[in-house]
Amino acid sequence: MFEPQAWMLLVLLLGLFAGLASGYPVAFVLGGVALLSAAAGIVLGLFDPSFLQAFPNRMFGVMTNETLVAVPLFVFMGVMLERSRIAESLLEAVASLFGRKRGGLVVAVLLVGAVLAASTGIVGATVVAMGLISLPTMLRHGYCPRLASGAICASGTLGQIIPPSIVLVLLGDQLGNAYQQAQLQQGVFAPETVSVGDLFAGALLPGLGLVGLYLAYALWVAWRQPERAPALRDLAPRSWWQLVKAIVPPLALIGLVLGAILGGFATPTEAAAVGAVGATAFAARYGRLGFARLVEVARETVKVTAMVFAILVGAALFSLVFRGYGGDELVHAALTGLPGGTWGAIVAVMLLMFVLGFVLDFIEIVFVVVPIVGPVLLALGVDPVWLGVMMAINLQTSFLTPPFGFALFYLRGVAPPGLRTSDVYRGVLPFIGLQLLMLAAVATFPWLATALPDYLYG
Repeated sequence: MFEPQAWMLLVLLLGLFAGLASGYPVAFVLGGVALLSAAAGIVLGLFDPSFLQAFPNRMFGVMTNETLVAVPLFVFMGVMLERSRIAESLLEAVASLFGRKRGGLVVAVLLVGAVLAASTGIVGATVVAMGLISLPTMLRHGYCPRLASGAICASGTLGQIIPPSIVLVLLGDQLGNAYQQAQLQQGVFAPETVSVGDLFAGALLPGLGLVGLYLAYALWVAWRQPERAPALRDLAPRSWWQLVKAIVPPLALIGLVLGAILGGFATPTEAAAVGAVGATAFAARYGRLGFARLVEVARETVKVTAMVFAILVGAALFSLVFRGYGGDELVHAALTGLPGGTWGAIVAVMLLMFVLGFVLDFIEIVFVVVPIVGPVLLALGVDPVWLGVMMAINLQTSFLTPPFGFALFYLRGVAPPGLRTSDVYRGVLPFIGLQLLMLAAVATFPWLATALPDYLYG
């Protein structure tokens, strides 16, 4: 028989799922359900109001958290590169290099998608941009719809894993807090820390490895089934100067931002500021920055940033109420009691996050799930950087998996009417297999995620 607090915890979770199913904004669902459940618990004598007294301190911690300042700066950099058509110029230039070879256009899409993923860090922005720019061209030149749509969706989700990524910024912040909490619970009162830079370094090799797997698959298809990825003969030639002018600026900007972080010359927030200023300078240099475009980029940045922090506020309130009803003890008991020990707990959490990725954006998952399960897993001795990389790849795979993957909906929304939904679903299946292969590789060989951070930061 459940204890009364366990029943209230069940009501809290059911209320959350009902609110999400209603289509109401997630941030208000999280906060509203938490407050209603807390009020009901106070009236019934099942909830200690002192848990809510910690909420102002949490909000003050959010306001003074310098790491989270990187979020609007990275968003600004990505939106500026997208809206100033620098991404479009980059794709045209890379396509002119490879398009005359079989599969060359898919190679160009994957390479440019990886660059856009690193610069925007937002799955929706990359998939929509690549869908609008490249999908009509690929279909017009006889490319297989499945291969074209699969490559665009897969390259767009690279924004989850290739740094500098907003997902990794948020994951690094939440895992850092969970790691300190886990150590304090174990009696370590001088806890070690894990930073966003650690997670950036850890995700670099798996992210580049995924790009390599995607390219190998595309070239294999072009070799084995050339009719699915024909060469383009009518591409206008480009001079070397045109190619350099289109390719070097975004690559230099990303290299500068990422190099400053990994080299320890700047914090993620400082490097994000450099990236935002650099993207603005490039847009102005090529005559693509007017006042109207600057206002448009600023408005989009404010919209995305407001969404992120509103969800953070709601998730913080929800986690306090969840703990007030003893949810953290129940989660700890459930995970530690699973067969298989630590690996059983890891598999359970990964499956939970994978399923939640069908209905929730990565922001809600990072802010709601990681603070609850993170301390438990880290207390079991799991490496925080390795865990963060595993979570990022897992979410990336979830966002690509039919029938609910967000990347599929983004592409379907901008695809030509002739593209069937079944083609999109079938097209992503090989790329899902490659992502699961990378997930298994990182699980089997943890050094793929930990070697570079250990080398850089000891």
